[in-house]
Amino acid sequence: MRLIDNRIMLAVILALIVTSVWVLIDKPFKLGLDLSGGVRFLLQAEPNDEVPKITPEVMDTLHLVVDRRVNPTGTEENLVQKVGDNRVLIEIPGAKDPEQAKAIIGKTGELSFRAYDPETDTYVKTGLGGKDLVSASAAIDNTPTRPGNWKILLAFNGEGGKKFFDITRELAKRQGNLGIFFDGELQSAPSVHAAISGGKAEITGSFTQEQAQGIVDILRAGALPVDVNIIEESTVGPLLGKASLEKSMMAGMIGLLMVLVFMIIYYRLPGMFANLALVVYAVLLLAAIKLTPTALSLSGIAGVILSIGMAVDANILIFERTREELKLGRTVEMAVKLGFDRAFPSIFDSNMTTIITCMILYILGTGLVKGFAFSLALGVAVSFFTALAVTRTFMMMFMPIRGPLKNPALFGLSKEDIPATA
Repeated sequence: MRLIDNRIMLAVILALIVTSVWVLIDKPFKLGLDLSGGVRFLLQAEPNDEVPKITPEVMDTLHLVVDRRVNPTGTEENLVQKVGDNRVLIEIPGAKDPEQAKAIIGKTGELSFRAYDPETDTYVKTGLGGKDLVSASAAIDNTPTRPGNWKILLAFNGEGGKKFFDITRELAKRQGNLGIFFDGELQSAPSVHAAISGGKAEITGSFTQEQAQGIVDILRAGALPVDVNIIEESTVGPLLGKASLEKSMMAGMIGLLMVLVFMIIYYRLPGMFANLALVVYAVLLLAAIKLTPTALSLSGIAGVILSIGMAVDANILIFERTREELKLGRTVEMAVKLGFDRAFPSIFDSNMTTIITCMILYILGTGLVKGFAFSLALGVAVSFFTALAVTRTFMMMFMPIRGPLKNPALFGLSKEDIPATA
């Protein structure tokens, strides 16, 4: 039964490796500002009639809204940071079109529904707007007259749904038009033929996927609490980041090579299996990074390198426990099994404390700190799997573990370390 389980696990591992290699070949890395370059903006908050004074509370709201706009998933390396009493610094790595980035940042984000008045030939505000919105999403428009276009789906809260029903009921009596405005611009004006219940609506038009998703991101983030001006704009080149990356990669490769050599010299045959598991770990982790929206930056690479050390540390705990069991006269199979079982609590506790720390850093930190925390937590999770599943499967499947230990040197032990009865 155990052999069957090992074979199943080996098949799972091979499937993960093949999938990960395909991901590495097929998908590019998303790089941070320090590696790919990008744009940097400095915003200044300006008081208006509704907000005559810029207070710390206003700046907190402005920071939150801007951060949601440039970091819609929360894991990008886009930096949003308050500077002084009335300014916000924004760094967007990999931005190809600064004008598009400025448009997303600076949009007011005001959504309003207005009823068309044929007597004045104008649209009149109805009181229904973004404040009544619960959710927004983009979807492809399958209407035959708009093939390939995208639309925006909206859902209102209870009060908003009631307003929407009352508005459409009144318009249906005269088959009037309901104008949907975003930042003061008319997006669509469907004719209303019946009252619409359920608190849902949609905005249709000649939207591309990018345009529709951009509006959705802004609606989700909310409207800016004050007016903002972009007082400084600059383009950042990746040359310094690339030089630092080359040095970091060289240091990482040297350190990794030293670890691989140490594992073979000190732990012999188990060390070889640990090294193979470490290679599997690297492939799985890099593929996982590509599949997430996280941008790879120097801080993220630091988290990955740190997690490599934790992956090796888990194997060391396992092999030392295995050696202790061999010195007590256990058979190789029993020693390996007990080594993994007894090392598990220590490995689990250390990994969980690291992941909890990463969660705190991610919640409280800014863009660069979040990138480091996310990469480290992801690396720790993958290393936990490779240490306890991949290394164990390789040892159980390919190492001579039946019966007593005949050659202590395979585990880096001497004959004196093994009881004569073993």
